[in-house]
Amino acid sequence: MSDESPIINKVASSGLQTLDLEDLYPQGERAVFDIAPLLWEGIALKEKDFRAFVKDHDWSQYQGKCVAVHCSVDAIIPTWAYMLVATHLQPVAAFVSHGDAEQLERAVFTRLVAQLDVEPYRGARIVVKGCSKLPVPLNAYVELTAKLLPVVKSLMFGEPCSTVPLYKAPKA
Repeated sequence: MSDESPIINKVASSGLQTLDLEDLYPQGERAVFDIAPLLWEGIALKEKDFRAFVKDHDWSQYQGKCVAVHCSVDAIIPTWAYMLVATHLQPVAAFVSHGDAEQLERAVFTRLVAQLDVEPYRGARIVVKGCSKLPVPLNAYVELTAKLLPVVKSLMFGEPCSTVPLYKAPKA
């Protein structure tokens, strides 16, 4: 018979809740629609040609995807051109934004955090998990912090066994 005490998992009994942005990672393929190949002499957009392309283009290839619209070269692109592309993408794409692939990812996460219900975290001690395997952009962590702060008891970053304290609500 052993006189040893049972092993107690202090992390499990700490009352900490882990929030992993990776668990919320929006699934779906990403795509970028680049206006650059449609430019006249690589510098400007010809409205008639652009409208003809947009009208005849197969938009179904963007079905269910998160799509960013941008121009990869320095050119004169009127605002309406981006808007016209969006009018054709919106009925088929899951999400449409402006920018390159990196900006798309930031926009997708901004929307995700904005839609996050924070009520389950009210009065809780939250650890926002670090070390993501998926490309969670930095803005997601900043926006999540701003959204959680009004409702949480405390906010930390890292892993439950090794956290960096960020915020502790004042005692009422």
